[in-house]
Amino acid sequence: MGPELVAIIALVALFVVGTLLPINMGALAYVAAWFVGVYALGMDEKEILGGISGDLVLTLIGVTYLFAIAKNNGTVDLIVRKAVQAVGGRVALIPWVMFGVTALLTAIGAASPAACAIIGPIALGFAGRYKINALMMGMFVVHGAQAGGFSPISIYGTITNSVMRDAGYANTDVVVFVSSIAVNLVLAIVLFLALGGRKLMSQRIDVLDTGEVTESLHSGGNTVSGRGLGASIPTMTRSVGVKRDQVVTLVAFVAVAVVALAFDQNIGFAAITAAVLLAILSPQEHKDAVRQIAWPTVLLVAGVTTYASVLTAAGSPEYVGTWAAGLGVAAIGALILCYVGGITSAFASSTALLPVLIPIALPLVATGHISPALLAAALAVSSTIVDVSPFSTNGALMVANRPDTISEQAYYKQVLTYSVIVTLVGPLLVWAVLILPGW
Repeated sequence: MGPELVAIIALVALFVVGTLLPINMGALAYVAAWFVGVYALGMDEKEILGGISGDLVLTLIGVTYLFAIAKNNGTVDLIVRKAVQAVGGRVALIPWVMFGVTALLTAIGAASPAACAIIGPIALGFAGRYKINALMMGMFVVHGAQAGGFSPISIYGTITNSVMRDAGYANTDVVVFVSSIAVNLVLAIVLFLALGGRKLMSQRIDVLDTGEVTESLHSGGNTVSGRGLGASIPTMTRSVGVKRDQVVTLVAFVAVAVVALAFDQNIGFAAITAAVLLAILSPQEHKDAVRQIAWPTVLLVAGVTTYASVLTAAGSPEYVGTWAAGLGVAAIGALILCYVGGITSAFASSTALLPVLIPIALPLVATGHISPALLAAALAVSSTIVDVSPFSTNGALMVANRPDTISEQAYYKQVLTYSVIVTLVGPLLVWAVLILPGW
C-alpha cells in the first residue's frame, strides 16, 4: 500500500475517532501526523512540525485576544447597540448585513480569513445578545466571505483566473465570480429559513431616545415591549456614554482592518499588537484576557494543519485527482475532482489547493463536453464553500468567537455537522448546476 493511501486511511480514522469521542481532533491529528510522517513517508520530526500553519495559529490567538479585551471594556456592547440602530431594530436584517459586509470586504481584495476575523466576533456578539441562531450567524459570515471571494480583484479570483489564463483559457472571471455569489447566497437563504430566520422577521429591537435598548416583538401588527413579556423576551438597558477605553479600542479595530486590508499585512500580527497595546494602557482591567484566548481551537487547528501538510507530502490529493482526470467520462471525472477539492479544502488551505487542482482538471476540457469557465467555477466553488469547516481558518474563527451562552464543544459539533453536510452535498449540487447541463 502506497503512502498516499495510508495517509487517506489515517485521515478517515482520526475524523471518525474525533467525531465519536470527546477528544480534541487536533491532538489526534498530531498523533496521525507523527506515525504517517515518520513510518510511511520517512520524514523527521522537524519536517512534520514544519507543516503547521503559523499564520492561522497567530490569527486565532491575536483576534480572540483582541476581542476578549473588547468584551471586557464594553466595546462589543457599543458596536452591537450602534448596529441595531443602523438596521432600524429589525433583527432579521442583522445576519444579511453581516453577510453583505463580509462579501464586500473579500470582493475588494481582503483575504477571506481576515474578513471573517474582523466581522465574525461582532456578528456572533449579535447572535448571543438577540437570540439569533449562532450557527446561522457564523455561517452567514463565512458564506459572505466566500461569496465575494472570487471577484476579479480578490485573492481567490486572482489565483483562479491567472491559472486559467496561463493554461490558455481567458475570460473566466465573470462566470467564476457570479457562480460563487449564487451558490453561497442560496446556502445562506437555506440557513435563514431552516434556522429560525422567519421568526426573526417578526422581531424588532426598539432603540429609545434615552439610550435604552429594549427588545420587542411585533405580533399581529402590535409592538409589545419587552418589559411586558416577563422572562420570555429580556429587556436590556445600556448606557449611551462612550468611555475612553472604548474609543481607543474602536480606533484599534479600524487600525487592524486598515493594516490587514489596505496594506496587506498579517492580521494575526496586527491584532495581537493592538491587543498588547490596549493591555498596556489598562493592565489591571485586562490582566485575565489572555485566558480567554481560544486555546482548544488553537490546538485543533495546529494539529489538523500539520496533518494536512503530511497528507500533501504523501501526494494524496494529486493521487485522487489524477485518477479522476483519467476516467473515460469527463463529467464523472469533474464530479470526483469537485469532491477532491471540497474534502481536501475542509482540512487544508483553499488558496494552496486551487493552483494544484485546476491544472489537474484541465485535460477534461479537451473532451469538448465541458466549458473551461464552468469547470473552473465548479472547482473553485466546491473548494471554498467547505471553508465553514471547523478545521479551516474561517470555521475555526467562528468556533473561537462563539457566544458565551454556547459551550465550545456544542458549537463545534454544530459547525462540524453543518460542514459535513456541505462537504457531502455541496460539490454534487455545484456539479449538477454547472457541469451536468452542458454534458
